[in-house]
Amino acid sequence: MSQIPLTQQGATRLKAELERLKKVERPAVIEAIAEARAHGDLKENAEYHAAREQQGFIEGRIQDLESALGNARVIDVTSLNAGNKVVFGGTVTLLEDVDGAEEVTWQVVGDLEADIAERRLAISAPLARALIGREVGDVVEFKAPNGLRVYEIVDVEYR
Repeated sequence: MSQIPLTQQGATRLKAELERLKKVERPAVIEAIAEARAHGDLKENAEYHAAREQQGFIEGRIQDLESALGNARVIDVTSLNAGNKVVFGGTVTLLEDVDGAEEVTWQVVGDLEADIAERRLAISAPLARALIGREVGDVVEFKAPNGLRVYEIVDVEYR
């Protein structure tokens, strides 16, 4: 199986999630199943079926995380010396539409740790693919679902 790239911070977040699932959520759902069983007839016991479904989700997520972390290649972003070039783990500040409309900042991360709300962009995303290898001052065009987008790379940091 191929290695999965992760930033150090991403690996830490995934390990924390795995720990929480094993030590908090798994015991809680086991307790909920036991409590629902105590109510009697399991055929028509919605609490029991909901708890079993939740248990299946938790066990699946635990397996996914263990597999991903076992195949992960953790990259320390702070040790990268890429200068002004955009590479994996870089935090890129972009000027949207080049006309100075709006500045946006994204960190290019592994697929497992991507989170739009946290401004972490998956390396496989079209924007990330367009940015990789480019430098500060470059203008980047890429096709988004809502049309052609143009960005200027303003800054690249490795933190």
